Amino acid sequence: MTAVSTIPKGSQISPVQERVYHQSNLIGDWKGSWQKNGRPIEFKVINIRGSTAQVEYTHDGHTERGTASVDGATISFGNVTIGTKNGQVAALEFSSGTAKMTAVLGKQAAPTDQNKLVGSWSGFSSGNGQSAFFQVVSVDGRDAQVRFSANGGAIQSGDAIVSGNAVMFGATAQFTSNDGQTGNVIFKVGHSTYSVPVTKSKTTSTSSSSVNKLA
Repeated sequence: MTAVSTIPKGSQISPVQERVYHQSNLIGDWKGSWQKNGRPIEFKVINIRGSTAQVEYTHDGHTERGTASVDGATISFGNVTIGTKNGQVAALEFSSGTAKMTAVLGKQAAPTDQNKLVGSWSGFSSGNGQSAFFQVVSVDGRDAQVRFSANGGAIQSGDAIVSGNAVMFGATAQFTSNDGQTGNVIFKVGHSTYSVPVTKSKTTSTSSSSVNKLA
């Protein structure tokens, strides 16, 4: 069996597929419009794992999410197929029976303000008596590496998902920050859910606050 390497976080692409097809180029947020009617479309490739990919396809005002098929340098999701040669511009085709439409999409850079989420955050709520520590170690597009602890307990670490100004650590905890200085951590203890205000530590090292862009 071919060894699998992680390129980038959250994805598992075999070295052979990466060398031949550069599949990691497909990962990212693609935006453009149909050449026929000019309507905007967006196609997000969240991760690639072998022959499948997690995607979001937005068109005509609604978003479809699900698992797509990876075939070489292309990804197919329902009636649409996307492919890219350089990781910056992609071609997308819709095909259903005799109906066909094409679009040229451009990859969107990872939001530059994601670095405001990176750092160590801690706080205490006098209202519910709970304390929380949440560290965003790194952000890579929609993926993050985090550490979390509630009430001084054992620190849990792992992969999290970034969505806007929020970092979701599975069902364990969710962290949000609007200004990069103060934030909020929501987590469960037993059957109860708590919210704790947190502030960023001023001792965050510059080496841990870098944002790796997908493009």
